[in-house]
Amino acid sequence: MTIKIKKIKSVIILLFFCNQVCSLYGQSSKEIQSKIKQVENNLSPWVQVENKPQKWTLKERMKFYHANGVSIAVIKDYKIQWATGYGWADSLEQKPVTIQTLFQAGSNSKSLNAVGILKLVQEGKLNLNADINDYLKTWKFPYDSLSKGKKITIANLLSHSAGLTVHGFGGYEKGDTIPTILQILNGQKPANSEAVRSAYEPSLKYEYSGGGTTILQLIIQDVTGKPYDEYMWENVLKPLGMTYSSYTQPPSKEKIKLLATGYYNDGKEVKGKYHIYPEQAAAGLWTNPTDLAKYVIETQLSLAGKSQKVLSKEMTKLRLTPYIDSKAALGVFIIDKNGVKNFQHGGVDEGFVSQYIGTFEGGNGVVVMTNTYNTDLFDEIIRSVALIYDWRNAYTPEIRKEVYFKDNELQPYSGKYGSGDFIWSVIKKEDGIYLSINDNQYWGTCMWKIHFTNDNNFFVTERGNCEFLFVRDTSGKITALNWNNEDILKRVEK
Repeated sequence: MTIKIKKIKSVIILLFFCNQVCSLYGQSSKEIQSKIKQVENNLSPWVQVENKPQKWTLKERMKFYHANGVSIAVIKDYKIQWATGYGWADSLEQKPVTIQTLFQAGSNSKSLNAVGILKLVQEGKLNLNADINDYLKTWKFPYDSLSKGKKITIANLLSHSAGLTVHGFGGYEKGDTIPTILQILNGQKPANSEAVRSAYEPSLKYEYSGGGTTILQLIIQDVTGKPYDEYMWENVLKPLGMTYSSYTQPPSKEKIKLLATGYYNDGKEVKGKYHIYPEQAAAGLWTNPTDLAKYVIETQLSLAGKSQKVLSKEMTKLRLTPYIDSKAALGVFIIDKNGVKNFQHGGVDEGFVSQYIGTFEGGNGVVVMTNTYNTDLFDEIIRSVALIYDWRNAYTPEIRKEVYFKDNELQPYSGKYGSGDFIWSVIKKEDGIYLSINDNQYWGTCMWKIHFTNDNNFFVTERGNCEFLFVRDTSGKITALNWNNEDILKRVEK
């Protein structure tokens, strides 16, 4: 590609970004237009440098995170106030993100699954506290000595307190042989995950398990006699008005044109555009922020006793009540920020990340879905929404004081740290020193500016609750990089 063509492409992308926003403005009041613009221009980090508040635009951060597309829905007073799409659902095809574009919801699938399970409880077809083997017909959970004679309940599975293995699933590429649910639960080929088994006794503590949610998928099928996606459509998605959404895996032909393509943090496309997830309850939902916002709103209205499209007020209250763990409720997490309660969940599938938040009171919330592999971007968008809409106690940045060094004093820190494929680089630039990470599995592709608090300790504004430390030997030479007193990354190159 020539320089001239690159410039033209950049202009087209910039114009597309603006046109997406402007086209939606025409459908909104001036007040809402102003709110959208404010949200776009007030993305911020968890950590702020003292006397140097930092703000970014959405366009800047999409570029920073190599994010192809973003879709947002904002909830105010129990209604969707606005929904907007930015960037590309597929950059190669130049297919724009619209409010109808479907993204993989990842573990947000578990929240809607919980609604489906609790509907069966509400109808008297399931008992939350009964042994799961009372309802499993085509497969039985193989208890062993690790469960210590205790039985796993449906409440345990919903709240990740069953003591089970298998945190999450990687999905399958198009063309792969897709395993049955029984093969997945037993860890048998062609399944690419381990068997779902006891790691320790149930009801002991919280331990996230997508494997446990997959057992719930089988329970729904065994109890209702219907395919999982069919049951969820008829009893949850359709009643909630989530008409674009589906648990069908692979997606039906009717949905293909609406599907976003997944991308990694380096901007590369997921092979085959997306993975297939037969673990439907745990990770198989295709949806968009507008549809997911309808679920959030119904939860809020049901909790207030103003609606019961699927669940009663009592059942919704039960769903939002932590079970064993202080945060993990039934298919949802409860966050209490100085007396202000939110319910929320996040999701990560191959090439996709998303998050929703809803308030217990006032009917406020936000849903963000992206076809990138980095969760930091949606965190920054959510903070902007919380700031602009003045959500009480939602965003209180951590303020830190920075110590400054001269350019020649920064040079000794430069180099590479780690081993194998896990390498972090410290790079000197004109405006300071940066921590560079390229890790698709956890951190993502990052270029974070380093802010020192003393000769050895530093922080990055994008990551709260993270402590970084340069380790020195007895002579004062820097030999390693320490993160949160857990991982020691040895220096491998100056």
